[in-house]
Amino acid sequence: MDFSLPPEIDQLRGRIRAFVNDRLIPLEADRASYDAHESIDTGLLQTLRAEARAQGLWALNMPKQRGGGGLKLTALAACYEEMNRSIFGPVVFHGAAPDDGNMRVLNQVATEAQKTRWLQPIIDGAVQSAFVMTEPMDEDGAGCGSDPSLTYTTATRTNAGWVVKGRKWFITGAGAAQHFILIARTSDDPRRGLSAFLFHADQPGWRIVRRIPIMGPEEHGGHCELEFDGLEIPEENLLMQEGDGLKLTQIRLGPARLTHCMRWLGLARRSLEVAMAYVEKRRSFGGRLIDKESVQGQIGQAAMEIQIGRLLTMNAAWKLDQGDFARKEVSMAKVVVADALHKAADTALQLLGGRGYSKDTPVEWIYRYARQARLVDGASEVHRMVLANFMRKEGTDFFKWGV
Repeated sequence: MDFSLPPEIDQLRGRIRAFVNDRLIPLEADRASYDAHESIDTGLLQTLRAEARAQGLWALNMPKQRGGGGLKLTALAACYEEMNRSIFGPVVFHGAAPDDGNMRVLNQVATEAQKTRWLQPIIDGAVQSAFVMTEPMDEDGAGCGSDPSLTYTTATRTNAGWVVKGRKWFITGAGAAQHFILIARTSDDPRRGLSAFLFHADQPGWRIVRRIPIMGPEEHGGHCELEFDGLEIPEENLLMQEGDGLKLTQIRLGPARLTHCMRWLGLARRSLEVAMAYVEKRRSFGGRLIDKESVQGQIGQAAMEIQIGRLLTMNAAWKLDQGDFARKEVSMAKVVVADALHKAADTALQLLGGRGYSKDTPVEWIYRYARQARLVDGASEVHRMVLANFMRKEGTDFFKWGV
């Protein structure tokens, strides 16, 4: 693949960078820019979203005919990285999880009627969405997380559609979402036992049990535990076909993992930018910190790991754009970029000293946020297991070049 960007994509990336530098980064230092959960204030968010939309920087992953940017994943990789140089960036440009992944999968698999009813309001920014899959452990220790086969929330067929009973948790954005994609068990078939459904927040038969407190900053709507006790879903809100829930999950999560990587690379780069600005100026023990060999070694190592992650991410994006599932490539990028983000944030915090541990820079925010990267959308251990299984199956072909 060619790692250079087409001129029009590089120009778009530059416009995003200018918006981030001029409009978003200056707001990070003002505590009035935040809500109670360390997300951007919703009033401020709406103002900035209107500006981003007016500049043609809105929902870049969606088709142009639906009001988006129509970008391929390789182009998104460059743009999402620039967006998340600000902690406010992805949600302002409508490229944040979980809406980003939900829009993508609905655009791929929903019927035209479902796209009009469920997708278009998300693209327009009129509603938020959530993907409802993970579950707490039951009495036997089972619960859907990285292993969807452990789903025990059930959807039982009725004359009018389906009735859902069960429990879900760590559902990102559920506290503010109106449109939900739900994965539930519809049979005991090991491959086709799950189905996907659409429901609206106003429907009876479900409730938010609690908003789960977490270590780091939160997305709008938090991470919630949900209970289903008779939620009725009509047949027309079945997504794809009965038994296609696992297939839909795989379609959604592959690209979603990769867009996480794109955004995390922006946060990693920003961490080093903040640290570099400090060590270039800070004087101690007879000279600037940047002139100390130990400091140079830390920065060089973190920068190298970021660049490795960028190349893996772009390679996986390219393969997805070619129609490949890119399972190996996505898993490799997910593991490496998660580590690179944590390395960059930890390095920056260490070099900034007490300033990094304070809220005077965004580094402590990024540091707390970064720890989840090795857990969300499949723990790093699971992705390493996936890679080992590919290695066992393919042998030396694991390393083959494309022809």
